[in-house]
Amino acid sequence: MSRAPKPIPLTTTQARQIWLHAQRLDERAPFGGGAQAVADAVAHLGYVQIDTINVIERCHHHILFSRIPSYRRADLRHAQSVDRSVFEYWTHALSYVPAGDFRFFLPAMREHRREGHKWFASVMPADMRKVMRLVRAGPLTIRDIEDDVLTEKEHLWQSRKPSKRALQLAFYTGAVTISERQGMLKTYELMTRHFGWDKLPKPASTKDITAYLLDRALRSQGVVSLDSICHLDAPRKAAVAGLIASRARRGKLVPVTIDGAGKQEHWAQPAALEPGERASSDLVHILSPFDPLIIQRKRTNLFFGYNHLFEAYVPKAKRKLGYFALPVLVGDEIVAALDLKTDRQAKKLLMQKWTWVGQGKKTAARKELKQKIEEELDRFEKFQLAE
Repeated sequence: MSRAPKPIPLTTTQARQIWLHAQRLDERAPFGGGAQAVADAVAHLGYVQIDTINVIERCHHHILFSRIPSYRRADLRHAQSVDRSVFEYWTHALSYVPAGDFRFFLPAMREHRREGHKWFASVMPADMRKVMRLVRAGPLTIRDIEDDVLTEKEHLWQSRKPSKRALQLAFYTGAVTISERQGMLKTYELMTRHFGWDKLPKPASTKDITAYLLDRALRSQGVVSLDSICHLDAPRKAAVAGLIASRARRGKLVPVTIDGAGKQEHWAQPAALEPGERASSDLVHILSPFDPLIIQRKRTNLFFGYNHLFEAYVPKAKRKLGYFALPVLVGDEIVAALDLKTDRQAKKLLMQKWTWVGQGKKTAARKELKQKIEEELDRFEKFQLAE
């Protein structure tokens, strides 16, 4: 019987350098520019989360800007609507995902078609027939449907428009896709017509999906745990754990220990553990609270010693960082959290609160550090206010 390999110890500094490289936050322009850069970034990260909050620029644009310095909103629109290299679907949240990964989401679409969706259980068959008849005639937005009789909401996030609920259910079943997005206004189109398919691709098997989840995490996280691979998807943990064990026996994965992780197990591909260059201390990123580097709060706390607080839903008197605080990454350290707000009428980015965290509280070179961040804020403001 082969003996299990001895775990390789990593300091938190080493672990976060591996993660930053996997996230492509250790260099200035890892994907180049234009719509192709958007396609490449989404393909590498595996998903880019979509969110409706627009105190500053919405997070899907913000996440891409953090990795594509020349990013324009039109680049994402082109990738989604013209090149069709990305599409929208549910990961742990509504996200842009690579069109090349479509088959891994087909089983979920088929399940919703068979069993419905818990959020849209009240959708009436007549409403579904109505919206499908309309979308077969051509792409449409919810604003194109004016004859709805409004109903009471069954939960806070639900629309009062029956047609909107029907369109959302059709989206989750894969009958329609979102072919274009102007702000939060979505254009719905038949899935097959949007992609130019005669029929949908062959869905991935359960085994294929397990491998996809593990490979996506290894590519975008570098060092992984069961929690980080299966974020908000606990039912998949057993299958993923089995695949990890199989790859570890063949030497394709190695166990690692991280300072402060306790009994939580982590793994990496051998190539990921080869020494690399440390991220330059001149590299500054003002990150979205929904950035893949931040969204798994316990992981961010382990790797960076920073526990980000998202306080948009916290009463004002109890907030510590502010309504919509953005972590600031300088080199390989999170050093500050900035609560910002875009005043689009006055064409200004407003600083609500600046909080030093981590090494930002400890450094003696605070003045130089603040200057670096302010230079990045100038660039960030131009992005915020660009049309």
